Amino acid sequence: MSIPANANRHALNWSTILVAIPVGFAATLMTLGFRLTIELINRLLFGNQQDITQAMTVYPWFVWPLIVGLGGVIAGFFLRYAASIEQQGTVKTDYLEVINARLDAVPTRTSLFRALSSVASIGSGASIGKEGPMVQLSALCGSLLGRYCFRSLGLKNSDVVAMAAAAGLASVYHAPLASAIFVAEIAFGISALQRLIPLIVSSAVAVLTMWALGFRSALYPFADAQFALTPASIILTIIIGLAAGLAGWLMIFLIGRSKRLFAQVNSLPLRLGIGGVAVGVLAIASTDILGNGYEVIVEVMAGNFVLQALVVLLLLKVVATALSVGSGAVGGLFTPALLTGALLGVIIASLSAMAGVVTGNTLLYAAVGMAAVLAAVSQAPLMAILMVLEMTLNSSLLFPVMLAAVLASMTVYRLQSSSTYPVISHHFSRSDAKFDFDNGIIAQFIVPGAALLPQQSVGEALAVSSLKRERYVYVVNEHGQFLGVVSIHDISRKILAGDITADSLVSEVMDGDFPFICENQTIREGWEAFAQVTLERLPVLNNPLERKFLGALTKTSLILKAKDFL
Repeated sequence: MSIPANANRHALNWSTILVAIPVGFAATLMTLGFRLTIELINRLLFGNQQDITQAMTVYPWFVWPLIVGLGGVIAGFFLRYAASIEQQGTVKTDYLEVINARLDAVPTRTSLFRALSSVASIGSGASIGKEGPMVQLSALCGSLLGRYCFRSLGLKNSDVVAMAAAAGLASVYHAPLASAIFVAEIAFGISALQRLIPLIVSSAVAVLTMWALGFRSALYPFADAQFALTPASIILTIIIGLAAGLAGWLMIFLIGRSKRLFAQVNSLPLRLGIGGVAVGVLAIASTDILGNGYEVIVEVMAGNFVLQALVVLLLLKVVATALSVGSGAVGGLFTPALLTGALLGVIIASLSAMAGVVTGNTLLYAAVGMAAVLAAVSQAPLMAILMVLEMTLNSSLLFPVMLAAVLASMTVYRLQSSSTYPVISHHFSRSDAKFDFDNGIIAQFIVPGAALLPQQSVGEALAVSSLKRERYVYVVNEHGQFLGVVSIHDISRKILAGDITADSLVSEVMDGDFPFICENQTIREGWEAFAQVTLERLPVLNNPLERKFLGALTKTSLILKAKDFL
């Protein structure tokens, strides 16, 4: 089938829609393959297919640190090899970086060795999510399809990688819309419709594939419960949102501190081994901290924990996650963040109920907390809202989840805490720089400008120009009012032509109709003013009426300001 030459000129076209379908299918199979690998590891290590939180108990408690630690050492060897390849070739492995930088491909070897590292960490019980390596492998699958199957269609490989990443995430959490928006929100930095539609198609195909294979139920069992909107429940939701923002900030802080501490250990196998032993020691207090936390979330939502156990588990899980991530274990933070949020929501709701405040079903606040902490940790609130709604299939949670997620995200943002995804921190920096550019004023960039009185000589103008290295010298009166400029090129040309001498007055060669800009105009207006002229500098006045000369605005200063978001 021939494709018109202009068929792929836009991000949204039929080629991208058609490609999204097989990419979504392939990405789903990749995530299922990873899941089966983890199950095989569990069967070999523990002799059953139970979740790691129960499977670990087949061994005595004093063996648990050794198992998690040994898994960390093995993971470290794989990760060290992947890191050495990345350093030698200065390649970017992370799929978000590949999409953001519009690179040609996801590196195969480093992705596979990072996945093997993740298998070792997850299979031995590290407090890390499965979604990270699953989505990375899905992105690798998409990259290979883009390079070898769809090259003739003229699609950017990074766009195919984005489709596969969204599909991989959707197949893990059964949340196609949230997954598509996650990739657009995090990797692209926008939710542009043209880029979003093929991601939605790919994510939807992934979920349909999971349904066809028998995985049809909601991920978390809250479909039939109803959230009661009352003043008390709204106030409690606000409290959970703010608390989740602080919890997200704390998680980000502890992970950062953990990374700095583990960075002192140069050997990756030793680093991950120490992290594994530390998590294994914490598991002696509760095996529920092991793994990503999916099974534990289900138990929390079923009300199978007393309040004291919830508090202890919350503290242990945050520390265990910081240790696993800080030591370098390859994995995701989605499910650990969801578990942290579920625990936090139920704890706060239970305390409220004990105080006699009627807020309805306390277990429903697990979902509210899940969305809030996920939004805080990822700094992608729209994704967090939609993901929790899709995972629970409970539309009554829409308002409280929205409220809590936005509050949590804003709390982390106001505390100036970076996202766990460096790409989104970069997007925030660009957004802030763009806001400053659009709303800043010229007064921020004024520099001194050479100025003379109209009765001074052109010889003095030449001397000032030579000293300041400026093509134009500004002319002001005794009161500092701007009168115009003299061009050094015009002076030189007229002296050579004999029209003036070095003793001639500046007023004889002054251009009184020279463009200027005022100090209270916006930076964008300054940018537009330079677009109309071929000048490097413009004089800055206080206002058009008084015309008091303040200095000059340089084109270079605006370019340097604009480069932060361009």
